[in-house]
Amino acid sequence: MKKVFPLLAIYLLAPGVAYAMHIAEGFLPLGWCLFYFVLVVPFIAAGMKKITSLYGQDKKNKMLIAVCGAYIFLLSALKLPSVTGSCSHPTGCGLSAILFGPLVTSVLSLIVLLFQALLLAHGGLSTLGANTFSMGIAGPFVAYVVYSILKRRNLKVAVFLAAALGDLFTYAVTSLQLALVFPSSSGILSSAVKFLSIFSVTQIPLAITEGLFTVVLFDYLAKNYPEIKKLGEFKI
Repeated sequence: MKKVFPLLAIYLLAPGVAYAMHIAEGFLPLGWCLFYFVLVVPFIAAGMKKITSLYGQDKKNKMLIAVCGAYIFLLSALKLPSVTGSCSHPTGCGLSAILFGPLVTSVLSLIVLLFQALLLAHGGLSTLGANTFSMGIAGPFVAYVVYSILKRRNLKVAVFLAAALGDLFTYAVTSLQLALVFPSSSGILSSAVKFLSIFSVTQIPLAITEGLFTVVLFDYLAKNYPEIKKLGEFKI
C-alpha cells in the first residue's frame, strides 16, 4: 500500500492531454455555472461545520479525513479513454461518504476538483460548482444511503455497492447536467441517455473496480483503526 500511492501520484502528475469526464471549462453557460455554485454552497457550509466538529471529537479523524481526500484525488484523476475522445474515471468518493457522510465528502471533492482544475487541466473553474454537485454531493448521497441500508446485513457488500453505485450515479447526474444544456431533438431525457451511453462501456467496469478497491482499503483501515466501523453511524 505504501508503495502503490507514490507510484500513482507520479503517474497522475505526469503531463499529458486531458480529456476529462469532469465537465470542462467553457462547456456550461454562465447561468448554469452560477446556478450550481449557489446550489452547492449550503452543502459546503454544512460540510465545513461538520469537519470542524469531527476534528474536535477525535484527533484520528484528521488522519482519516486526509486519507479520504487523497483517495478521492488519486482515483478521480485516473483517466481511462472512452469513445468520442473523452474519458471516464472513478470518483473515489464512496469511502468518504461511508465514513463521514456526504457533507464532508462535498468539501473534500470541492478541494480535489479545484486542485485538479488548476494543476491537471481536469475540469474547470467555471464548472467547479457543477462538478462538485455531481461528484461530491449527488454520488456520495447515494453511496451513504446504500451503505446505511445494507451495512448491518453484510458489511463488505454494503461498502462495495455504496462505492460502485455512488460512482455510477455521479455519471448519471453529469449526463443530465450536459443534457439540460445540450438537449437533442428528441428531448432532454433522450440526450441524457446518449451522454450516459458514451461513458457506460468504460464506467461500469470502473465502478465495479472502485467498489472492490474500496472494500480492500476499508478492510485495511479497519485493521489499524477498529473504530472505523462506527464512523458510519454519524448522521448526514
